[in-house]
Amino acid sequence: MSAISSDILAFSFDGLSSPSIDLKFRQGPQKGDHTLGWGLGWYPGDTKAAIVAKDPSARDTKSLKGAMHDWDSFRSTVFFCKVRGAATGYTHLETQPFSRSFAGQDWLFMHNGDLDKTAMSKLHFNKSIFLEPMGRTDSELAFCFLLGKVQDYGARALADIDHQVLLSWFLQLDDLGSADMVISDGITVAAFYGSNSDTHLYYARIKPPHLPHGYHADSATFALNNPRDTFRTALVFSSTEFEQGDWKPMQKGQLIIVRRGSVIWTNKKDTKTTPPQQAAHEMEGHLQGVTPQQGVLAFADQQAQAQQLSILETLQQAPHVQHNVLNLRSQTHAPDGSPLTYRLYDVIHSTEYSYEREVEHSTHVFRLAPVEDALQEVVNCTLSISAEGEEMRVEDVFGNQMLHYSINKPYKKLTVSCRSRVRIYGTPPDDLSPDRRQLSAPLTMMPWQRKMMDPYLLPPELPETQLTELMTYAMSFAERNGRHLLDTLNDINQTIYRDFRYVPGATSLRTTAFEVYASREGVCQDFANLFICLARLLGVPARYRMGYVFTGANYENKLQSDASHAWVEIYIPYIGWRGFDPTNGCLTAQDHVRVACGRNYLDATPTSGTIYRGGGKETLRVQVTMNEVFN
Repeated sequence: MSAISSDILAFSFDGLSSPSIDLKFRQGPQKGDHTLGWGLGWYPGDTKAAIVAKDPSARDTKSLKGAMHDWDSFRSTVFFCKVRGAATGYTHLETQPFSRSFAGQDWLFMHNGDLDKTAMSKLHFNKSIFLEPMGRTDSELAFCFLLGKVQDYGARALADIDHQVLLSWFLQLDDLGSADMVISDGITVAAFYGSNSDTHLYYARIKPPHLPHGYHADSATFALNNPRDTFRTALVFSSTEFEQGDWKPMQKGQLIIVRRGSVIWTNKKDTKTTPPQQAAHEMEGHLQGVTPQQGVLAFADQQAQAQQLSILETLQQAPHVQHNVLNLRSQTHAPDGSPLTYRLYDVIHSTEYSYEREVEHSTHVFRLAPVEDALQEVVNCTLSISAEGEEMRVEDVFGNQMLHYSINKPYKKLTVSCRSRVRIYGTPPDDLSPDRRQLSAPLTMMPWQRKMMDPYLLPPELPETQLTELMTYAMSFAERNGRHLLDTLNDINQTIYRDFRYVPGATSLRTTAFEVYASREGVCQDFANLFICLARLLGVPARYRMGYVFTGANYENKLQSDASHAWVEIYIPYIGWRGFDPTNGCLTAQDHVRVACGRNYLDATPTSGTIYRGGGKETLRVQVTMNEVFN
């Protein structure tokens, strides 16, 4: 058989999808014995059995498009497509993708290139009669070689194989010629780009919103026009670069392992990177803000500085009622006597309300005192309020320090300022070795533990259809990470950070988790709410945390402004509550100051109140400053 040119196209979706695919022949139909061919493989309904459709002697792809239109079962998370250029002597036995049943499921395989069959005979092959090739191609021989290695390794799925070991198997084939290969067990997809390849292999993440006219390349076009696929994300491999999307070329000898639409592992870093997401943090209130680029310029903007000075001057000039909230003794040593490392911050959170008419009577709730525990020490905290009132200090049901304040004297302007000095102590990584510290989902808890966690396990009230879609999205993370709890949570954290745009003013306090999921944009409160909803749908307790983040920290790819912030805390049995910051794509550490927590924003809002008489139109100004103190 003569050498041929061909194209491969592989998809890994985060949920069941039915893309519209049109494979193309780069050359016109040939006369005589020269024929063109195509093949398509997928796993209908995500079952373990694959369907493979082939035409080894095609003149066009009309039969393929007609079949896809008629098949109700054309929904899968994995699709393999292959177009073969003009060649002679090919039958359905030699037409890709190849499919074989192994370890209770069908495996799919595609290869673009030529391997030395004589040299391949010298490789160590598993001699099982179930792994003998049916056709005559070097590609099918490579497929049998890889499955034999999987069997020798004792694995039943790609997820069971060490990544470096899998890479070593591809490298053995890479020494024998051009070895662009893609293999899947129906869940995981592994793509390898050969060191000796004279063609290209590209990849891209395709995420919502999808282009209505699809994606176009010389080898194929595809579109996600099915209404059920509106929110699907895919990782796509292609021999040719599509005109739309952020396509990256694979490097020689690179292996990329993908599961449920996202890269799990690769042995090489990207040579082509996209500009990192720029994010800022909103202040409390009505979620007003500017773009990250504008936020950077705002530090030099005279008008913004004048507004900040105005608030400070108001605080200094107006009479205030001083409330010494906390003044606690410093903790300098751990229980074992070893000195504790810490970072020290001064935080000022100032809120100013102005009204067109006098407010005659109002009540307020303030949750501005930072948390005091073994990891966070409040050196001092003072709350100043510009109007006299009756106060009542309580600890609410979530453990927050709350000040209930009732004002009976008329006022047109109310200024509330909380000044705190806080130490954040460093902690060692969690010890995950004890068996009771559960690392897999779903979590199992004692009945009384689950009862105590009920407030943090109930997802928000949303239509069932929306929760079903969010459940599908949540399960894609669990399945992609083999239901490993921490890997799943970290994946959610990183995906929200990477795929969702920070857009101040795009949402409000009434924006739901589903609306954030659908629009793929919001602010830190929205990202926290979405994370909480996904975690609870997976049966993992999650709560909302309000506080501050010090943005002078050395983040690799952030332009931020200091402000009140929101993140998520997850309860892990026998470990405790751990913080995840999806806005920054990181775990909380010594630059996060914790203040209030609860089921949602309403439970942890820093300031709230009710006006019973007077007031009229309200104007709100908020300023938060956070500085690190070096002794």
